[in-house]
Amino acid sequence: MSEYVCSLCNSKYPVTEFRYKCDCGGVLDLKKLVSFPLKRIAKRKPTIWRYWEAIPLENKENIVSFDEGMTPLIDFFYKDLNFKVKLDYIFPTGSYKDRGASVLISKLKEIGVKRVIEDSSGNAGAAAAGYSAKAQIKCEIYCPQSTSEGKLLQIQSYGAKIKKIPGTRTDTSNAVLKDAEKFYYASHNWNPFFLEGTKTAAFEISEQLDWKSPDNIICPIGFGSIYLGLYIGFKELLENKIVERLPKLLGVQSSACCPIYKAFINKEDIIQKFAQKRQTIAEGICAEKPIRDTLVMKAMKETHGAVTAVSDAEITRGIKILAQQGLFVEPTSAVVIPAVDKFYEQNIIKPEQTTILILTGSGLKTTEKFVKMFYK
Repeated sequence: MSEYVCSLCNSKYPVTEFRYKCDCGGVLDLKKLVSFPLKRIAKRKPTIWRYWEAIPLENKENIVSFDEGMTPLIDFFYKDLNFKVKLDYIFPTGSYKDRGASVLISKLKEIGVKRVIEDSSGNAGAAAAGYSAKAQIKCEIYCPQSTSEGKLLQIQSYGAKIKKIPGTRTDTSNAVLKDAEKFYYASHNWNPFFLEGTKTAAFEISEQLDWKSPDNIICPIGFGSIYLGLYIGFKELLENKIVERLPKLLGVQSSACCPIYKAFINKEDIIQKFAQKRQTIAEGICAEKPIRDTLVMKAMKETHGAVTAVSDAEITRGIKILAQQGLFVEPTSAVVIPAVDKFYEQNIIKPEQTTILILTGSGLKTTEKFVKMFYK
């Protein structure tokens, strides 16, 4: 049986409570038992739920799933270097956020939640709306007014209500907190069950590499859903003696909003708020300060990781490079390409190493952003 544990004061709460944070205001982590029966796993369907013993749900009847998971891990050639790319945009709602939504909504179904609210720049909102629809849970999503129209239409198509909030991504988060005491706040940033879903990316990568860890993984990072999921997942594999080491986790931010990058280059242990002063095409990683900031820095330190920041011009070039190899992704995903250049120049990644790039969201979600890029 899992339980909530406060990351600040160590208070414990049952997961059946309708809460998103500790009474002291601290972020909640999960205390649980996990195991990896490899022979049984190998016989199961290729979905995130094949790792059932590592996901804290009590009853399989409560699983809310579209058989998502086991996304392709393919070879990718760039600058005479051979990388592997994890196509984590090949999901029912078009982004890796389905991993977290499947586990979180399954848990909410299990504890009897009937209505949820969530804040999102788009992808997490679409995932929450889609899985809530399948679970017959009412859903309302708070989104920045600047959110791509494609993402807003997708959310509405699932029957969810939308509240558009003027200002930055932080303004949207502040707006939803006003209603968080009235309805269940199914936050992909506050609720640890979301990370219990995103960590399955680590399990899949390891299994696809014959239960080994790669040397490096490069992924976008805003609030840290995929970065922390990878950290938690590989750490559980290491603790259960499935892998021998943790991969180096390398995050990428937009230069328009890069608090984690600033903390990294200034060698600070604490992430300071970074006021977003301009819009960026990488809307999915615009977090002025990640909620799980302490865990982000811990993950970076333990994995000997690093963070870099890239401009919109660099992201645009990344989109085109990926598209030329048949990979059509949203701008937030394409940050990994210019990041390769920077990490390689800094000798953080090396040609002989196994380096994986995570592509997190489909380009079909942000088609209006591509008009100026491809049809000048």
